[in-house]
Amino acid sequence: MEDQNIRSAIERHWAASAAADLEEEHNIYDDDALLDYPQSGEHIRGRRNIQGLRAHHPDKPSGFGVIRILGRGDLWVSEFTITYRDRSFFTVSIMEFRNGKVVHETQYFGEPFQAPQWRAEWVERVGPHSE
Repeated sequence: MEDQNIRSAIERHWAASAAADLEEEHNIYDDDALLDYPQSGEHIRGRRNIQGLRAHHPDKPSGFGVIRILGRGDLWVSEFTITYRDRSFFTVSIMEFRNGKVVHETQYFGEPFQAPQWRAEWVERVGPHSE
């Protein structure tokens, strides 16, 4: 049952993120949570700092969509897309839980790119670049 409770909390978190509900979005975090952005080399310590950073982001997302949520026990992974200024990013969030709250999250962001023609015979094209 604990897995279902955590999954429900993650679903509420992403729904609140999409709706720009900063209070509900950050209820998932422990007061001392750590958020890592490895691509920029940043650590954000504490739920209030995570919330403050997101509240002051100069660009509010214009699109947000969860692709899938996978996990068990204290480790969960979410894949989603987020759009800022008409640029979409594929995002992976890795959440570690303790006592039902996120104590550590790592997020990775990647832009879509055109697949090279040389590998066409081995792949199945999907998504916006499938033409």
